[in-house]
Amino acid sequence: MTKYGFRQSNSDHTLFLKKRDDKITCLIIYVDDMIITGDDTEEIERLKGSLFQEFEMKDLGNLKYFLGIEVLRSDGEIFVRQKKYILNVLAETGLIDCKPTDIPILVNHGLQISEEAELADQGKYQRLVGKLIYLSHTRPDIAYAVGIVG
Repeated sequence: MTKYGFRQSNSDHTLFLKKRDDKITCLIIYVDDMIITGDDTEEIERLKGSLFQEFEMKDLGNLKYFLGIEVLRSDGEIFVRQKKYILNVLAETGLIDCKPTDIPILVNHGLQISEEAELADQGKYQRLVGKLIYLSHTRPDIAYAVGIVG
């Protein structure tokens, strides 16, 4: 990407940026998926043309789904959600029929150890917490509860 004048972000190695005048083009690459966005339509078209010449690829149009995050558009607004991701986590944990709650945990509520409780599988627990951390990107309302169990 550097040969096209892009600079790799220091905070996210999958993000490449190119500033031209007061416009910007952003490219995010993850394995074989990429997002190209920005307000420099001329540069975006030039980048797509260069990439099409160098790689076998398709332009799928407006972003709809990326890394488990669904992108919806309506009247100039953009919404992100992880409905499919949530359903997969619920199915995996056997909680598909659970009832939702407005507040997943009370603030300043500490966790307690129950002597009668069966120990959880540590690896399975850590994987679930990781999935919940990822889920909190589109659900900041659960970030506090996820932080407590993490």
